[in-house]
Amino acid sequence: MNYAYETDKGIRRENNQDCCYAFEPEPGAVFAIVCDGMGGEKAGDIASTLAVETIVHRIRTGWHRNMQPSSVKNLLLTSITAANIVVFDLAESEEIYEGMGTTVVCAVFLDGFVTVAHVGDSRAYLLDGELRQITKDHSLVQEMVDAGELTPDEARSYPKKNVITRALGVDEKIRIDFTRTEFPANATLLLCSDGLTDFVTDEEIKEIIDEDPDGAAKRLVGQANLGGGGDNITAVVVSNR
Repeated sequence: MNYAYETDKGIRRENNQDCCYAFEPEPGAVFAIVCDGMGGEKAGDIASTLAVETIVHRIRTGWHRNMQPSSVKNLLLTSITAANIVVFDLAESEEIYEGMGTTVVCAVFLDGFVTVAHVGDSRAYLLDGELRQITKDHSLVQEMVDAGELTPDEARSYPKKNVITRALGVDEKIRIDFTRTEFPANATLLLCSDGLTDFVTDEEIKEIIDEDPDGAAKRLVGQANLGGGGDNITAVVVSNR
């Protein structure tokens, strides 16, 4: 498997509150993560960085050989829960960090499968012939789409489309969604913040990954900037080609 990640503050933002990382906990396995911070200029940056650092540390120290699917899910659960506590405690302890939090979407690739965990509206897309979103946003707009109050096309331009209903570090307890699916040969997974999907279409995402999966992370970020670059932009691309 090959992987690459890219993050950029975008054209209109002064700083980057996104954070990402990917590494191999053992040969043939990959862990990848994207976090999109919120809560002010400094607080959002700190929330996303703390979350990535805490989760990566927990994955490294908790990883062992012959991991079973239940063990992978449990490791993701305990790692994200630990990060939630770290970010929440800091937000409660200092006034300048009050209200900070972060989205998280992360994935473990192992033995021909990928297990994805997420909170918030950062997304995972699987490209295996066709491109499909395998996470569902925890957002006000998604709830309105589910209720039939908005169409998916209307949701893209809805004024409150960035209001999320779940975030890491906001409450003492956290609800995490999990998805496990096959990751066959020639498949590619994209983890990204909404700064990418707000400015790059699904058709453009598929075309860029199909043309050059190894260089897709950098090209996707560049395309988001060409499309307006109105937010921080992050992409992690893991390819089984």
